[in-house]
Amino acid sequence: MRFSVYQESNIGGRKSNQDRMGYCFTRDSLLLLLADGMGGHIQGEKAATIAMQTIGALFQQTATPYVKKPERFLEESFFAAHREIHRYRAINNLPETPRTTIVACLIQHGNALWAHCGDSRLYWMRNGQILSRTRDHSRIETLIAQGKADPSERETHPDRNKLFNCLGAPTMPIVEVSRRASLQGGDVMLLCSDGLWAVLPDQILAENLQNNTIVRAIPEMIRNATDIAGKKGDNVTALAMMWEGSNSGDSLQDSTTITTNALPVGSVTTTIHAPQHADLENADNFDDNDIEKAIEEIRGAIEKSSRITSKS
Repeated sequence: MRFSVYQESNIGGRKSNQDRMGYCFTRDSLLLLLADGMGGHIQGEKAATIAMQTIGALFQQTATPYVKKPERFLEESFFAAHREIHRYRAINNLPETPRTTIVACLIQHGNALWAHCGDSRLYWMRNGQILSRTRDHSRIETLIAQGKADPSERETHPDRNKLFNCLGAPTMPIVEVSRRASLQGGDVMLLCSDGLWAVLPDQILAENLQNNTIVRAIPEMIRNATDIAGKKGDNVTALAMMWEGSNSGDSLQDSTTITTNALPVGSVTTTIHAPQHADLENADNFDDNDIEKAIEEIRGAIEKSSRITSKS
């Protein structure tokens, strides 16, 4: 694999930064992660950190050197993170469970696959066009899908910050997994919190990433979103990856390019270094029947879920 990657976060107008981001890669697999702790509940930053650590640790255990069942990995690792957050609440005797949104992208063999819970987004871009983006698990998106609200109300509707899906809620999360996407050289994957996408329109994001390298575009977009939002602005976080190819003959390299072909099979590079709050020895020991039952219940909940959680 050959790619460039850049990440940055700004506290914005908040007292603390509850966003978390990071990535891990082996010779044949790359995982991008971004979590946004929910400020409407206690210790959102803890939930985001636990989610990052749990999913990152499971990737390192599973990617040898690539993940054999990527769709299942994304679902199971999200479930594991959800359970770890609940375990944190129990260990610390908290009055409620911390919560976080999450978005993840797994890239291997020239294909990308992503999953999310909540309204942290992923954009797949090519030549300044958005090929795909995640659909927020929010009340306003549900109303739009039902024809009860107009898309123009996304930025003004009173329920725009209410989510029905996250990690850490009383119910199991709904893990929405994409189809596999075949990458071309120059494609960009952007993961970001709502502190960015709620301020800068989608097309502005796409234009910035078309006209600049990700190393220049991400800081500029973070700065612009922070300035526009002002003193009451949210945390602003973005993680972007530009795909350059699967082999040495695809494109020209520069100083920011990461090439993994020469890495040993057992090696893992990660930016997710924080110590785990508890052991994960049983986190990935899932029983097949339990997994299928949980997935069935979660998919059923997509249509009938009425639990609304405020993010602000």
